[in-house]
Amino acid sequence: MAVSAPRPVGIDTLLARVREGLDRVEAEEAYSAAQAGEALLVDIRYSALRERDGLIPGALVVERNELEWRLDPQGSHRAPEATSHDLRVVVVCNEGYASSLAAVSLHQLGLHRATDLVGGFQAWKAAGLPVTA
Repeated sequence: MAVSAPRPVGIDTLLARVREGLDRVEAEEAYSAAQAGEALLVDIRYSALRERDGLIPGALVVERNELEWRLDPQGSHRAPEATSHDLRVVVVCNEGYASSLAAVSLHQLGLHRATDLVGGFQAWKAAGLPVTA
């Protein structure tokens, strides 16, 4: 008996499904967790957005296409911050969409505490949290 391919879903449906498995955080919570050393903020925005809007001080900048390689604690190309599968990672994109998909990808690598920032960098900035040029 042949196995049928999964039924296609639209991006809105996929996004809603993946977010059900994430404990997404608001900007103030992400800031507090990072300040307390309880979370690693990872900025996956592309360089033009970082240049235009600035950076979150202390956030690890990792281009989206390198994320899994840099955060896999077992990987040969891991960032020094990628110390454990228990690491609480908060992925930050521009508006909080791509970061949800990225966080689920990190879950698949075993980073079970990975999540993302609701509203992304724009929500961080709107909350008046620190940004550097």
